[in-house]
Amino acid sequence: MEALYSPLRLVHIACGAVAFATLWIPLVAKKGTPLHRKVGMAYVIAMLCSAATGMALSSIQVVRNWPAPSPMSFFLAYIGLISANAAVVGVRVLRFKQRTEAHRHPGDLALTGGTVLASLAIAGLGLHTGAMLLVAFAPVGLITGMGQLLYWVRPPRERMHWWYQHMGAMFGSGIATLTAFLVLNSRHFGGNATAIVFWLAPTLIGLPGARLWERAYRRRFAGKAVGLPAQG
Repeated sequence: MEALYSPLRLVHIACGAVAFATLWIPLVAKKGTPLHRKVGMAYVIAMLCSAATGMALSSIQVVRNWPAPSPMSFFLAYIGLISANAAVVGVRVLRFKQRTEAHRHPGDLALTGGTVLASLAIAGLGLHTGAMLLVAFAPVGLITGMGQLLYWVRPPRERMHWWYQHMGAMFGSGIATLTAFLVLNSRHFGGNATAIVFWLAPTLIGLPGARLWERAYRRRFAGKAVGLPAQG
């Protein structure tokens, strides 16, 4: 496993760099255009690669330091899971945007449900070890995971349900990307990787921003609905 560590780290860094570089274009590009879709998919692929290699690196660190692994190793794997879940949900909701019933695909339920369970586990680990960073970050995965799980198991309640879920998931994935960037480059900002500000700042800024953006689109869609001619 040790022989894999350095190659995996290089792949992880490369994929993370691509994800960070491509994150911004889908946010500003006109939604639904080829540019939005193609660059967005490039971001998703890079993000999944970064998450997978990140979880693999964390697993190697746990094995390397067993029986007393650092709680941070588990936490990094948790961040990878949150990132992967958000990216996958962001794509999957588009595939099933026409659904009118509850969605019971085992893979989707397992991924979102696993995120919820991992959030509870990471909170418990943080309380057990005194690593309050884990406790502080656990609600991020718990709240988003529960929201996504409920979205799948309930019939859609509004016309543009898939739009809001897609936007929220991709925002969450972007927050994870920015978090990783800040933590890995924290020394360039006068801090270190354990400083809680680098871990929580993207979430504390990004989540309110996502809510404001969602409200703006809700007003826009409501205006369009009012202007539609009567049916029947």
